[in-house]
Amino acid sequence: MSGRLMFGTPRGSRRGVALTMLCGGLGAVLATGAAAGTLAVPARSASAAQSRIPAGNVADSDAIAKAIDEGKVGPEAAEELVSRSGDRWSSFYTAQEYAGLQQALDGRYVGVGLWVRRTGSGWIQVARVQAGSPAALARVQVGDRLQSIDGVRADGKPVTEVVAELRGDNAAGSLVRLGLEHAGGNRDITLRRAVLATEAVTVGKLDGDVTSIKIEAFTKGVGGQVRAAVRAAVRAGSRGVLLDLRGNSGGLVTEAVTVSSVFLDGGLVATYDVHGRQRALYASDGGDTDTPLVAVVDGGTMSAAELLAGALQDRGRAVVVGSRTFGKGAVQMPSELPDGSVAELTVGHYSLPDGRNVDGRGIEPDLTVSGGSAPAGASDKAVAEAREVLSGLRPPS
Repeated sequence: MSGRLMFGTPRGSRRGVALTMLCGGLGAVLATGAAAGTLAVPARSASAAQSRIPAGNVADSDAIAKAIDEGKVGPEAAEELVSRSGDRWSSFYTAQEYAGLQQALDGRYVGVGLWVRRTGSGWIQVARVQAGSPAALARVQVGDRLQSIDGVRADGKPVTEVVAELRGDNAAGSLVRLGLEHAGGNRDITLRRAVLATEAVTVGKLDGDVTSIKIEAFTKGVGGQVRAAVRAAVRAGSRGVLLDLRGNSGGLVTEAVTVSSVFLDGGLVATYDVHGRQRALYASDGGDTDTPLVAVVDGGTMSAAELLAGALQDRGRAVVVGSRTFGKGAVQMPSELPDGSVAELTVGHYSLPDGRNVDGRGIEPDLTVSGGSAPAGASDKAVAEAREVLSGLRPPS
């Protein structure tokens, strides 16, 4: 078993969360890695393997990974073992699903460029249209009601299911037919899915010369984008930075550490164990330690996003505002089967600089704000509180 470390989402939600980001922009892709090849030998039956591998957590993941590496189980048996392991963080992906996750972590996805949300009435509504996307070229507009996908009614479905249908089988060039309602009129359009760039970082300005930086996911290049945004903010005379991590359910750990390096001058970011061996992650020297910083979090802040928020909190670099985070501190690594499918297995846990274990606990904000998960904006309670905190953090002029 080898590959990059992964701080992923629960098995029951990961696919939906990842697909939501890929097509809908409402969630985040979580860390995956390029898995090494394994021995291509005949697989034994799932029942035979299960008789040797008990249910459990890290120890069971080791046993499953060993069985995969030794060629003792095939894809079907591996998927069954993962589902029976009792570890909610372990996941199984087909080769196509895993390729889609890796593609997304490189900052790309296959889709039509629509972000969607579910209204209080159960309708599926277009929340955002990506510029230059197939949806934009077809003049789909924010506020349009998505009535059907390929002739199947969309109303009442979970957003994750709608997003999965919009994305299809991760095949660029494939067609999808949408039924839309706009300004009281209905129309049917057929869009061709394309490979599009993700928009993981959004930079804006708030009243009081505050720069807001929203990170949707820690995909490739996010650290560099945040660094550039902070440097531009400093040059423009920004009085503070609001780092919005709400709804960010993780991503590449290396990118989260790079973002920490933007605001820290070296030092510990987190420790983690892999099969009982302790390792550490450190920020690079030379970060901006002067610009006032507030991190906004909520119950959708998970995994690598919690690692970042917790490190900034423990190091005294940022005031954390919002609501308690999700509490996902397990570490995964991938194990690949001969057909390209991947079992993503728990190998350990990480801790914050002060020794806190996040798993099952989450991060308690310095300032708790109810209703802090609303989209960023002037009427957002968490943002309003964050701006108030920033006004008190500003260095004397």
